[in-house]
Formats: sequence, structure tokens, C-alpha cells
Amino acid sequence: MRKLLLLALVGLGAQLVDGSLGMAYGVTSTTLLLAIGTNAAAASATVHLAEIGTTLVSGASHWRFGNVDWGVVLKIGVPGAVGAFAGATFLSSLDTEVAAPVMAIILLVLGLYVLSRFTLFGIRKDRLGHPLRKRFLAPLGIFAGFIDATGGGGWGPVGTPAILASGRMQPRKVVGSIDTSEFLVSVAASIGFFIGLGSEVINFGWVAALLLGGVIAAPIAAWLVRHIPPRVLGSLVGGVIVLTNTRSLLKSDWIDASDGVRYAFYAVIYLVWAAAIAWSFKRYFADKAQESVDAVTAAEDGSVPVSPSPEGSSKAAASA
Repeated sequence: MRKLLLLALVGLGAQLVDGSLGMAYGVTSTTLLLAIGTNAAAASATVHLAEIGTTLVSGASHWRFGNVDWGVVLKIGVPGAVGAFAGATFLSSLDTEVAAPVMAIILLVLGLYVLSRFTLFGIRKDRLGHPLRKRFLAPLGIFAGFIDATGGGGWGPVGTPAILASGRMQPRKVVGSIDTSEFLVSVAASIGFFIGLGSEVINFGWVAALLLGGVIAAPIAAWLVRHIPPRVLGSLVGGVIVLTNTRSLLKSDWIDASDGVRYAFYAVIYLVWAAAIAWSFKRYFADKAQESVDAVTAAEDGSVPVSPSPEGSSKAAASA
């Protein structure tokens, strides 16, 4: 019962992050399942089954708050489903001892990407209004779907920053569209795992616990996406993912590092993580101050301010 409650809380927290950032439900939940001894393929299958429900509720909630572009959902979601099915089939065929470190490496890379992306660059949107082309979204969807299934997460960490970096959609619509399209990816990945693994390796109690927490959090997250500072949250979540999967990799049979080596790595990660969080907070408050200056300037000369900061742009888009 204690483990189920923990999983429900993880599902709740992961969905709050995912629904606000457009990423990290899968990588967060899968990281925990691996940490408690679940094999890689079963962990990814469990998370994707839970995501069928969480993404459905999350998509409906984002649609309710006007955060969804249905054209983008279809253009990236359908290719994403193809990639996810292929990734699930591939992971199901790997030996368990090989799959665990492979997944840890994928999750570690994704965690480093999330941490560095949000800490150093925040979110830009200087090209709003330009259309997103199918020739960009389709390959992105296939790649993100494959990574998502093989890594137990990755649809958001790959898809969300790529679309945000294009600067062609409001951040809240990027998050809403990625979360909504993930429903197609989760269904396809689950089918692939059922074909490759069967149902006997999946703990449906764990699926239900993750699903319950995620369903509770989904509508809250859809509201939070308009108000939460993405830069700070991205730094926090990225650090958790990096730390946990570094631990898994260092303790794997591939490396089997000594206690001294592991603790040295942990110390470095903690220091870098703390610095990243401090920098993100500093930049967030600096951007807020710049917003105030721009607002005063606009009120004085009657012009419309253009915030030079990623956070300021994100906030402006969210309140539009």
C-alpha cells in the first residue's frame, strides 16, 4: 500500500510538471520505477499505459483552457505514434541487463538537455505566428516517439523544446499541443509493448496508482502553465532526472563504480544543480523587473513593450 501511495504521489507530481512544462511525466515516472527495481521494458510499458489516461485528461484540460493547436497535434502525433510503436518493439526485444543501462543513458541525456535548456536559455518566442511545417513536425514526431518508448519518456523533452526553439507558437500552446498529441504516442507504445512483452510483466496496480495521481494533477497543470516560471521548474526537474539516472548508470554492471567515485559524481551534480537553480531564479526575477520597466515605459510613451527576455515573452504569451 505504501508503494502504491508513493507511485500515486509521483504520478501527481510528474503530471504537474508535464502539464506545465510539456515534458517529464515519462522520464520522472520511469526513473522511479527503475530505481525500485523494475526492468526497463516493463517500466516503460507501465508508464505508457498510465499515460493513456493522463494524456487524455491533460489534453481535454488544455483544450478547455485554449492551449491546443489541433493541426500541430495531428502533424506530430501520428508520426509520433509510428515512432513509439517501433521503439516499444525494439525495447521489448532487448535483454533486460542491456536495456536498463541503455534506458539510463537515454534518460540521463534527456535530463541534461532539460536542465541546460531551461537554465541557460529559458524560452524564446521571437517568431510567433510563422506556420510550423509538416516536413519539420513529421520527422520530429517519429524521432521523439521512438525515444519516448525506448527511454520510458522523451516525447516532451524532445518535442517541446524543438517547437519552442522555432519560436512559432505561444509557449502555452506548445505545451498543450505536445501533451494532447502524446495520447496517440502512448496508445501506440502500449500496443507495441503488449505485442512484445505480453500483459504478465505489467503491474496494473502500479499503472492505476500512476494514473490516479496524473488524472488529479492534469487540470491543475493546465491552469498552472499560464502562471508557473518554466525556467525554474525546468532546472529543478532536470536536476532530479540527471542525479537519479547517473546513480543508476554508475551502479549498473556496465560501470559498477566504487563508492568513492559515485560520491564524487554526486557531489559535482549537486553543486551544478544548486548553481543552475540559483541562476534560474536570478534570471526569472531579473526578467520580472525588466517587464515592470517595459510596462512603465509603454505607459509613458503609449507604445507596446517587447520583452527582450525569454521569461518575459513566455509570461506575455500566457496572459494573452
